[in-house]
Amino acid sequence: MTTVSRSNVEQAIATYTEPHLGKDLVATKSVKDVRIESGRVAVELALGFPARSTFDALRAELTQRIAALPGVDQVEVSITTDIKAHGGQSPAANVKGVKNIIAVASGKGGVGKSTTAVNLALALTAEGARVGILDADIYGPNQPRMLGLSGRPDSPDGKSILPMRAYDVQSMSSGFLVDEETPMIWRGPMVTQALEQLLRDTRWDEVDYLIVDMPPGTGDVQLTLSQKVPVSGAVIVTTPQDIALLDARKGLKMFQKVNVPVLGIVENMSTHICSQCGHEEPIFGAGGGQRMAEQYEVDLLGSLPLDIRIREQADGGKPTVVAEPEGKIALAYRDIARRVGAKLALQVRDYGSRFPKIVVENS
Repeated sequence: MTTVSRSNVEQAIATYTEPHLGKDLVATKSVKDVRIESGRVAVELALGFPARSTFDALRAELTQRIAALPGVDQVEVSITTDIKAHGGQSPAANVKGVKNIIAVASGKGGVGKSTTAVNLALALTAEGARVGILDADIYGPNQPRMLGLSGRPDSPDGKSILPMRAYDVQSMSSGFLVDEETPMIWRGPMVTQALEQLLRDTRWDEVDYLIVDMPPGTGDVQLTLSQKVPVSGAVIVTTPQDIALLDARKGLKMFQKVNVPVLGIVENMSTHICSQCGHEEPIFGAGGGQRMAEQYEVDLLGSLPLDIRIREQADGGKPTVVAEPEGKIALAYRDIARRVGAKLALQVRDYGSRFPKIVVENS
C-alpha cells in the first residue's frame, strides 16, 4: 500500500499557481496544516487577502490535484482568510483599529476616483474583509451621498467619533459634519489638521483595510497622508486619454518619491457602453492604462467601462457592487479588490529590513 506524506501533498499543492498572487500557495506560506490519516488528507489554507468568491473553485482545484496522489482516498480542504498588517514607510504611529491603509488617488479630477474607491471598499467587504472608507477630499466630500448616509456621527466621550456605517462598511467624512451645500473655505494647514483628526479621532472597529478617497492632485493632503500616516499602498485611477494619463503619472511618481508602494493602476471609463444598443466603443482611447503600467512596472489591476448605471447607482446611494452584486461590472470591481489585497499580501511586512544597517567598527 502506497503511503502519502506531507511532502507529497505540498508538492501537489505547489503545482497550482494562485492567479491573484502569481505564486503557488506553498511558496506564499498559505498552507497552515496538513493532516494525513489512513489515506484521508485534510489541508488547512489561510489566504492573506480576501477572496471568498473564489473559495469553491480553489477548493475543487486543490482537491483534484491531491486526490490524484497514490494512496489518497479522501480529501478535505478548508480555506480561511488571515489578513496581516502591512505598515507603510512613514515613521508615524499606526492608526488604532486599522491594519492597512490604502490610498485611492488620481492626478486630476473627473476620472471616477471616488466611485472607484467606494466600490473597491464594498468589493473588499463582499470578499470577506472588514473595511472602512475615509473621505479625504475635505473640499468636495462625496462618500456620504454615494453610501446613502445622512446625519452626524456620534461622539461617546466628546473627544472621539464613531464611524457611520452602510453596507457593512465603516465611513468617515467631513461631509457628515457640515451641510451638504456648505463650502469648506479653508487654507491648507486647516485642511491637513482636519484630515488627521478625522483619521485618528475616529473609532475604527478593527478594519483590515481603510480605503482613503484622496482629493485630486499632489498637494497638502497627499503629503500629509504619506508623511504622517503609515500608508500600506496606493491605487492610481486614470482614464485612457492622454491628458488624464499625464496627470496620473504625476500622482504615481509622487507616491514613489515618498516611498509608498503603488499597488497598481485602475483604468476607468475604458470603453463606453451605449445604454440603448449595447455598442461598446473606446471613446477616450485604448490601452493607455496598460502602457502606463508597463512604463512604471506596476500592475494594471483592471479596466472598467463608462456605463450610465455606475453613475446612477453611486448618485442614488447604492453603488454598483451592492446594487447589482452579480453583474458584470460588480464582478470586475471584485476582481480588482482581490488583486489589490493580493498585491498587499505579497509585500514585505517588516519594512525596516529594506534599509541598510550601519556598523561602526574600531580598526
